Amino acid sequence: MLFGDPLQHLEADSGYRGPVACRAAGITYRQLDYWARTGLVEPSVRGAKGSGSQRLYSFRDILVLKIVKRLLDTGVSLQQIRSAVKTLHLRGVEDLSSLTLMSDGASVYECTSAEEVIDLVAGGQGVFGIAVGRVWHEVEGTLAQLPVDHAAEAPAVEDELARRRAARRDRAV
Repeated sequence: MLFGDPLQHLEADSGYRGPVACRAAGITYRQLDYWARTGLVEPSVRGAKGSGSQRLYSFRDILVLKIVKRLLDTGVSLQQIRSAVKTLHLRGVEDLSSLTLMSDGASVYECTSAEEVIDLVAGGQGVFGIAVGRVWHEVEGTLAQLPVDHAAEAPAVEDELARRRAARRDRAV
């Protein structure tokens, strides 16, 4: 399952709200909010703009969130994780499925073939690995059971103030 597994095609405009992204990635809403505000993992479908707006995270965003969570759980520093996330964003979605991240707890290395994994482990650098294709399937399975939104749909109103504003706008029209 490390390399070359065929993966399902994803809709480009599919987005998942914060609570769904949290559930699929195994993180708290507080972590999600902090990571979005600090630019670690920002929603690529729709960002939050003002009161009552909803962030929408793409499948790829949730995949990266879950990888960040796993790296944090293994003790990798946030600075190294930020560097790894930048590298992940440079790759296409399909490229991610064949990637394995290896770490010695201090640095994160990317491997695109079984030979690279073996070389890294043989050199004493790799202590643990994250097969991104496997994480992809986990996220895909979780999201299959959760609600999806589309970017073209109007954002849901969440707080009381935003509901009142929306109602006032609807009465004015």
